[in-house]
Amino acid sequence: MAWRSSGTSNAELVENLWRNKLITQPLAKSAFLQVDRAHYAPSSAYEDAPQPIGHGATISAPHMHANAVETLLPFLLPKVEEGPQSAPGVSSVCGLTGRPRRVLDIGSGSGYFTHVLAELVGETGVVVGLEHIPALKRLGEANMAKSAEGRHLLESGRVRFRVGDGRKGWAEPRPADAQPGVGGPANGSGEEAGGWDAIHVGAAAVELHEELVRQLRSPGRMFIPVDAGDGWEQYIWTVDKDERGNVRRERLYGVRYVPLTDAPKS
Repeated sequence: MAWRSSGTSNAELVENLWRNKLITQPLAKSAFLQVDRAHYAPSSAYEDAPQPIGHGATISAPHMHANAVETLLPFLLPKVEEGPQSAPGVSSVCGLTGRPRRVLDIGSGSGYFTHVLAELVGETGVVVGLEHIPALKRLGEANMAKSAEGRHLLESGRVRFRVGDGRKGWAEPRPADAQPGVGGPANGSGEEAGGWDAIHVGAAAVELHEELVRQLRSPGRMFIPVDAGDGWEQYIWTVDKDERGNVRRERLYGVRYVPLTDAPKS
């Protein structure tokens, strides 16, 4: 169905993904409608296909981003109610009530998916886009600044682009008086609590890096493509950590991603 989902505008692309059941959750659809892919893809922005963005990186096909969002959605939406909480298309929102969402997007590339995530985490949420290539970090910032909403997210600190080794996760202290520190060990509570509710990895890892698992909150979820070890096959895995800290790993389906590697040596 993916090849039938391309459009001539952002709205048409999203509607086609919806019609073909590649987007199935209303809140995910709304988030994709709010982020114009033309601000992030250098060409053929409304095709349901990956596009190269330079430095050996790509912006993934929209249907892959849709699946990643829907897989992570229970851990992205703000948890505002005590006890069970549902949302349109989401039977259970997972997390500690009132704890601001913290989301790490490893291999943020163009910045497109980072922006979509930011549309879902609420006013107190923070999304960090992490890149190992400084030029791609700058690209993400520049792309997001093309829209008024993107500029607001950057200026408020609700979206931050950083340079680092995504295999080690990310931690940073409070960057400004009005902005919280984020990441690091998954402990504490409130605005300054460590760890990540959701981790998205946009490149294929050689293993399920344990440091990323350690930085998952309880509860939390990671979406990560992992190389099968034969040099060709890759699979999407989810790693879930429950309220007691128990970890469950599940292999979902085969994919093809660029590798999660060291930055090129200059």
